[in-house]
Amino acid sequence: MKHLKMLRMNKKTCVIWSLWAVVALALLGLALLAWAWRQPLPLPAQPYLLTVPKGATLNQVAATLARDGVLRHPWQLIFPARAQDVTTTIKAGRYRFEGEVTVATLLQKLVEGATVPVVVTITEGSTFADLKRLLRGQPDIVNTVLDASDAQILQAVGVPEALPEGLFFPDTYHFAADSDDVAVLKTAYQALQTRLSDSWAKRQEGLPLASPYEALILASIVEKETGKDSDRPLVASVFVNRLKIGMRLQTDPTVIYGLGANYTGRLRRRDLDTDTPYNTYTRAGLPPTPIALVSQASLDAVMQPPSTKYMYFVSHNDGSGSSEFSETLDQHNKAVARYILKRRS
Repeated sequence: MKHLKMLRMNKKTCVIWSLWAVVALALLGLALLAWAWRQPLPLPAQPYLLTVPKGATLNQVAATLARDGVLRHPWQLIFPARAQDVTTTIKAGRYRFEGEVTVATLLQKLVEGATVPVVVTITEGSTFADLKRLLRGQPDIVNTVLDASDAQILQAVGVPEALPEGLFFPDTYHFAADSDDVAVLKTAYQALQTRLSDSWAKRQEGLPLASPYEALILASIVEKETGKDSDRPLVASVFVNRLKIGMRLQTDPTVIYGLGANYTGRLRRRDLDTDTPYNTYTRAGLPPTPIALVSQASLDAVMQPPSTKYMYFVSHNDGSGSSEFSETLDQHNKAVARYILKRRS
C-alpha cells in the first residue's frame, strides 16, 4: 500500500512538473514571439516593394516574404495573423516598406491596405496612340482592352464619341495596384468632360465655335502650335480670327497628324498640297477631330482669347519657343524672312 501510495504521489508530481514545463515553454514561446514581433526585419532593398495580387492568400504573401529574405519562415507572419484573426483581411495592392520594419508594422499595413498608389502621368500634346503605349508600359496597370480596336476601347470605357483622339485629360493620376486600363481611361475621360464643360460654360461670346467638341479641336491645335506658354493666348487669337473670316487655318500640326505613319520628320511642299481630312491648307474650317490631348491652359486660351488683329505668326526659330505675331501678310512675310529664310541662308 505504501509503495502504491508513493507511486501515485510520484505520478502526480510528474504531471504537475510536466504541466509547469508546458506552461514555461508556452511562456517562453510567447516571449520569443513577442520579441520577434518587434524586431527589425532584414529588408532586401531600401525601399522594399511588395505586390499583393488580387485573391492572394496570407500563406502566399508570407511565402513571398520568406523567399525574398524578409522572413526566416512564413509562420513568422502566419502565426500572429492567426492569433489576431486577420488571415483573410489582407488587402491587394503594392506596398512600400523602408527604414525599420517589424512583423507588427508589416502585418498592420497589409491589413489596413496602406498601399502605394500607381502614378500615371498623361502629358499634354500627346496622342491617343501615345496614351496606349504609356499604359502598356505600366506594369501595375492590367491590360484588358488596349489591344482591341479603338471602337471597342471606347465602348468599354463608355465613351459616346466615335473617335478617341483628344478625349482624355492630361494630368497625373493615382490608382491602386492592379487597376485596369479601363479605369484609367474612364478617369481621364471624365476629367476632360468636366473641364471642357466648365470652360465652355465660361466661354467668350461670339466665338466661331458651334460646340464644346469644336472648341476641343481648336484647343488641340493651339496645344501643338504653342512653343512658349505666354504665347498661347495669342496663338489662339490668330486661329479664332481666321475662323471668323473664313480663312483657312493653314497649320502644320494638322497636316502632320493627317499624314500619320507617312510623316518622315519633315514637311515637304507635296505634303501641304496633298489633301486629307486634316490638311488645313487644302480645307477650310476645323479638322474632323482633335489632334492631341489638351491642357487646361489651351482650353482657357480658346474659350477666352484676347482681342487682337493678329492673323499670322512664325517661330523665332532660336530655341526659345516664342513666336512673332503679325496683322498683315506683308508683316508676316518680313518676319519669315527675318527668322526663317535668314537662318537657312
